[in-house]
Amino acid sequence: FETCADLESAGFEGFVTVRELQGSGCVIVPKEPGVYMVVRETSRSPEFLDTSVGGHYKDKDPTVSRETLHQKWVKDIPVLYIGETGNLRERIDLLIRFGQGEPVGHWGGRYVWQVADHHKFLICWKVVNNPRLVERDLISQFKQQYNGKRPFANLRD
Repeated sequence: FETCADLESAGFEGFVTVRELQGSGCVIVPKEPGVYMVVRETSRSPEFLDTSVGGHYKDKDPTVSRETLHQKWVKDIPVLYIGETGNLRERIDLLIRFGQGEPVGHWGGRYVWQVADHHKFLICWKVVNNPRLVERDLISQFKQQYNGKRPFANLRD
């Protein structure tokens, strides 16, 4: 979890910016089942937006207080969110569209859309046969490594 190179050596690929995926429609993302991560490459302290750019899914505002975001932030750790899916392209496309303000169903990970440099975040993925099990294992490893904290935008295990 320390660097993108660590994630690459663990079999993750892609490492495409949010901005690039917004422009391309996620066509380079495979349609297979897998796990994916949102990664922030800088260790600079984040700037949090007052209002989330995320979509209002089912008329719910994804915005949370800056205090909440500061409490959830895991300092100096690039991995911000870990997700799983039966179809990487469809799920990552929902994530990206949610971040463009569309009211689509990707409520998990919504905190990433309240970080000012979210357009620079990298999305990486790994095709796996049992994505839910792998996601749980990755979050569990993260928590063991970082004093029980989940990745910044993971609100549940």
